[in-house]
Amino acid sequence: MLTIKNAAEFNESVLKSDKPSLVDFWAPWCGPCKMVAPEVEAVAQKFEGRAVVAKVNVDEQQELASQYNVMSIPTLVVFKNGNEVGRITGYRPQKDIGDILEKAL
Repeated sequence: MLTIKNAAEFNESVLKSDKPSLVDFWAPWCGPCKMVAPEVEAVAQKFEGRAVVAKVNVDEQQELASQYNVMSIPTLVVFKNGNEVGRITGYRPQKDIGDILEKAL
């Protein structure tokens, strides 16, 4: 799983990827974010080699969060060919997260 450090890295790793990407917009102080983290990690392992899974700390990357209209966290966004194709807000189990990513493959 990638940890996105800046907008350039987001562009390169997510938007320009030839694979679908799941991006977890989160913050360290967010309880539901901590709950969903192991679910996202499991999805990252399941889709390894077929999709990119990345995390964006909204406290450190406020511009990215704003650019993608992340109003509450956790927000999981699926990108394909540089476009948003799916979104989940709040805690969801691994199956739901995997299902939304599977649709983008």
